[in-house]
Amino acid sequence: QVQLVESGGGLVQAGGSLRLSCAASGRSFSRHVMAWFRQAPGKEREFVAAINWSGSSSDYSDSVKGRFTISRDNVKNTVYLQMNSLKPEDTAIYSCAARLSVSRTSLPYDYDYWGQGTQVTVSS
Repeated sequence: QVQLVESGGGLVQAGGSLRLSCAASGRSFSRHVMAWFRQAPGKEREFVAAINWSGSSSDYSDSVKGRFTISRDNVKNTVYLQMNSLKPEDTAIYSCAARLSVSRTSLPYDYDYWGQGTQVTVSS
């Protein structure tokens, strides 16, 4: 069992930055692929980024590539999402997810554990 708690969301102006954190508790964090998803009002959940167990490989959606960076610290059992050059269309609830696997995936139903989410609002 893995519990995930996100933090770091808030209100920021367009062009600004935020860093989200996702603290994990439970067993074998370092064996899990970790990912960030987001969901805007009235829209489906959208993949943002994923990182493998060691932090050596990552994937990004086209909409955030070059602006967002996912990373992890397996000593602190935490995964991060650094978000730069934020746009109003990045406004959403951001959730982290964990998958006990060596394979990264962008599909929400492939992930086993989810956090409650943190709100990110980008004003124009």
